[in-house]
Amino acid sequence: MFDVLMYLFETYIHNEAEMNVDQDKLTDDLSRAGFHREDIYNALNWLEKLADLQEGEAATYMRDADPFALRIYTEEENLRLDVSCRGFLLFLEQIQVLNLETREMVIDRVMALDADEFDLEDLKWVVLMVLFNIPGYESAYQQMEELLFEVNEGYLH
Repeated sequence: MFDVLMYLFETYIHNEAEMNVDQDKLTDDLSRAGFHREDIYNALNWLEKLADLQEGEAATYMRDADPFALRIYTEEENLRLDVSCRGFLLFLEQIQVLNLETREMVIDRVMALDADEFDLEDLKWVVLMVLFNIPGYESAYQQMEELLFEVNEGYLH
């Protein structure tokens, strides 16, 4: 499923390709690209749930959150997000790429993945996908994109 999301992001979304494709045509295109139907449906469902979060589900429970509170991860979250991933999320909060709401959106979408293995590079892509889909977060998206591609190209600050 994560491979389908990456393919969709790189092919359609990130390259600003026409996204007014109906779901059946998109499913057929992805099938022809070699993806399994179940993974395609799971990926499209994942994106749909992201859109739901964007529309305010995450904001509902974050409205009264203390901005100085420490995020305690559940056992399941600790298993999916190793120390480097949790540290990176904290770093993104500290440099204001993520806020409480967007952090929770990222964690929600990470936990919804059906991937057996998940690492820091995968987390960076999930953060990028989440930020891309939230209106008004263009500068955070750009900053995250710079972090992702500069590190991957070997440049360090």
